[in-house]
Amino acid sequence: MKQSAFLRQLKNGLLILVGCMLFSLGFDLFLGPNQINVGGVSGIGQLITHLTGFGSVALWSLLINVPLFLGSIKGVGKKFFLGSLAGMLVSNLFLALFERLPAPSTEPLLATLYGGLLTGLGLGLVFVAGASTGGVDIVARLLRPKFPHFPIGRIMLGIDICTVALTGLVFGDVNKALYSAMTLYVCSTVLDAVVYGLDYSTVALVISDQYRAISQDITDKLDRGVTILQGQGFYSGQDKQVILCALKKRQVAELKELVMAIDPHAFVILQEAHQVVGEGFKRY
Repeated sequence: MKQSAFLRQLKNGLLILVGCMLFSLGFDLFLGPNQINVGGVSGIGQLITHLTGFGSVALWSLLINVPLFLGSIKGVGKKFFLGSLAGMLVSNLFLALFERLPAPSTEPLLATLYGGLLTGLGLGLVFVAGASTGGVDIVARLLRPKFPHFPIGRIMLGIDICTVALTGLVFGDVNKALYSAMTLYVCSTVLDAVVYGLDYSTVALVISDQYRAISQDITDKLDRGVTILQGQGFYSGQDKQVILCALKKRQVAELKELVMAIDPHAFVILQEAHQVVGEGFKRY
């Protein structure tokens, strides 16, 4: 095995280990003791544990995951399967270990926020490593062929919403469901921040007859690359040149001033870019 490949696998293994540790800490120290649910198989295990009075979240998560993994051997990629299997086993191990720790006495709102923060951070690190902790992610991938018009994210969200709604019924307190919904939101927000980064950028589309002068100023003053797209006005039928430029959010105001100083009648479209990879931005 090449050294670069070995280092990459070592890095992914450490990310999975640390991610599972953070997820389990968030669940066992903040969410579980306050009967707050974060969805997923661990959330389902939490409900079953409360209803039956038997076992633990780690045990039920493992029991639920085993048939899911057996049924998905041929349904997901080998790398994802092995990484998720490792994530599932390690996360359940930490869940079993950390439930022995004394949980801090916190208000439900603080438990919601910090539990969502830790679980989202942990899952984000696992996803960055190209794996998951199993459960709902595996279910979503298995259901996708039967519901091809539904994105995997929506399938996962639907399952999590059902789990959160059941939390209020199982624990007999609607506040538990409301806190769980907040946890789910915080967790998903932090997860996205970890996976996609916090450095959001902006993509600008500029339509102007003065495209050459505007492009030159963008290059000289903003130090950003420009791509000229060929377009055509539908009503006029005239050929139009469209400036495409990716830039940092802090440069948006400067771009608008630059464009309007050259052509006050220019048409400018600004849209948020969730992730820009390449020279001048983040590397892949």
